[in-house]
Amino acid sequence: MAWQDRPYYREDTRSESWGSGFGARFGGASVVIWLLGINAAAFLLNAVLVGSQRGQWLAPGPTFGFDSSGWGVFRLDRAVWGLQLWRWVTYQFLHHDFFHQLFNMFGLYFFGPIMERWWGSRRFLAFYLLCGIGAAGLYSLFALVPRVLGVDASTSLVGASGSIFGILVGCAILYPRQRVMLIFPPVPMTMRTLALLFLGIALVSLMAGSANAGGEAAHLGGAAVGWLLVRRPGLLNFTGWFSRGRLGQKLQRTRRQRQRRREDAERAEVDRILDRVRDEGLGSLTHREKKTLQRATERRRRVG
Repeated sequence: MAWQDRPYYREDTRSESWGSGFGARFGGASVVIWLLGINAAAFLLNAVLVGSQRGQWLAPGPTFGFDSSGWGVFRLDRAVWGLQLWRWVTYQFLHHDFFHQLFNMFGLYFFGPIMERWWGSRRFLAFYLLCGIGAAGLYSLFALVPRVLGVDASTSLVGASGSIFGILVGCAILYPRQRVMLIFPPVPMTMRTLALLFLGIALVSLMAGSANAGGEAAHLGGAAVGWLLVRRPGLLNFTGWFSRGRLGQKLQRTRRQRQRRREDAERAEVDRILDRVRDEGLGSLTHREKKTLQRATERRRRVG
């Protein structure tokens, strides 16, 4: 079966929506363009706020004169032990310096659209974020045994590299023979060779205990999640819950169930009040009971 004919592909290349205007395109722009814009905005905002206490929550690292405990970066002690779960996502949009961001956005710009067309926009966004979460997960795992691989748990993790490695591995699985060209140096190779080259560099650097061992662990973690999700695309079926139709149906069912519970409770209360009127007379009712009986009577008249 060709990939264009797979059910999950056909579903996500239809018109999708997350409410008004969100889904297959966010207001007419692809998810890749939105991710590029968000990363650029985060970088520029951090640069504008440099030196200000107001900007510390965006602090990606020492490049901008901040310490590495900013609000958005990933740190093992805060994201895991401190249960600051937002850091698993926010760190993906922060970068150490301009060139760190430039290389990541370069990869997202060239390879991201390939995966977005294959996944559909909603699943691609989930894929991108989950690869980044997987990158932080493997970094955390290795940081727990720093003497083995040299990953320092006290350092901070920032950047979209884990997600980019996931995208790169996904492209290599889907289009292994696609020819690409390195820029530095300008060497032609297949997509599979390119992915293996970057994965090999990350693995060797990690095993050698390089200064960026934590980052290399994150690269491999993102690549592993990317491989898993492309091999098992059904794992992202949960994203369909957010479509307008399914979400609306679920909300309607919830409202109907809540309304039925209220009506059942009101009928039981009215029956109790009527039994009291029969046994003790109308004068025995409290003000609240009289109001309840009055509302039920008025509602019955409106219904007819």
